[in-house]
Amino acid sequence: MTTSRLRVFPAISRNRDPKKYVGELMRVAQFADRNGFEGILLFEGNDVFVEPWAMAQHIMAGTTRSSPLIAVNPVYMHPFTAAKFVSSFAQLYGRKVYLNMITGTAVSDLQGLGDDQSHADRYDRLGEFVALMRQLLSSPRPVNVEGRFYRASNLQLRPRLPAELMPEFLIAGQSEAAQRVAKETGCIKMQMLPPDLDRGLDVSGMNFGIFARESRDEARQAAKARFRDNPDDRELLALTVENSDSVWKRRLYEGQSGELADNGYWLLPFLTFQADCPYLVGSYAEIGAKLKDFAAKGLTTVMLDMVADEAEMQHVCKALAASGMF
Repeated sequence: MTTSRLRVFPAISRNRDPKKYVGELMRVAQFADRNGFEGILLFEGNDVFVEPWAMAQHIMAGTTRSSPLIAVNPVYMHPFTAAKFVSSFAQLYGRKVYLNMITGTAVSDLQGLGDDQSHADRYDRLGEFVALMRQLLSSPRPVNVEGRFYRASNLQLRPRLPAELMPEFLIAGQSEAAQRVAKETGCIKMQMLPPDLDRGLDVSGMNFGIFARESRDEARQAAKARFRDNPDDRELLALTVENSDSVWKRRLYEGQSGELADNGYWLLPFLTFQADCPYLVGSYAEIGAKLKDFAAKGLTTVMLDMVADEAEMQHVCKALAASGMF
């Protein structure tokens, strides 16, 4: 059985200087465009400096083939609006986009917006959102829907989206509600890199960072120099976890150490609020072999936390290339 290449979306951390935010995102987006990445992940939330749809347009105008992965939260827009953006990008650039469907995790943001749905109901709403968006984008006739959260009466999106530009939907989440909705809607299911790297994958998408060098020891030393432990940073994460109803964030946070494991799994960048996910640390060859193994078990899509530094990004490319899947 031949496995197709991995689709990789770099992401840079969201806690940045607003003056540098756009320039840094564009640097990574252009690097990604030149080096065979699918696109770049764009976050959504009250604390994000530039609305991801606006940033996606800026990136598409400044790249030749990038297909951004745009975070979409129903609390901020109607499915018709999101479908209209997708259709507009298809007409402007002739490119598809990917949509990272989220329900929002900062409890204070949801309260600020007056959104009082339960965790499970927000996922039910997300499922309806995806279903209505798909209908609007693909239906030759007006759409009629009578859902719990969305109703549409003879609603039509013009022009219809060409089939090859249909967006692909991703859903992250470890909760039962998230897993159920991902399955019901047939979205790409995302999870965090698990500490036991050899465990069988039951998802086609994973979120992690890569820190690689020529040799294993060199990678481990450089990683520890780059991501340092700091009690203040750990406290910052503790505060965000308190203000979150995210099941995966709590699971990662609870009972985990910042030690760099023998298999290369490292949680310290997450625990010190320097990354949104675990890291995989090792030589190019080691990481390449792990990625090849993941792909053989069904991995197709990677959200890849990256340090926005040209030299670091080149190291990541060497590890990806060593997999033979990129």
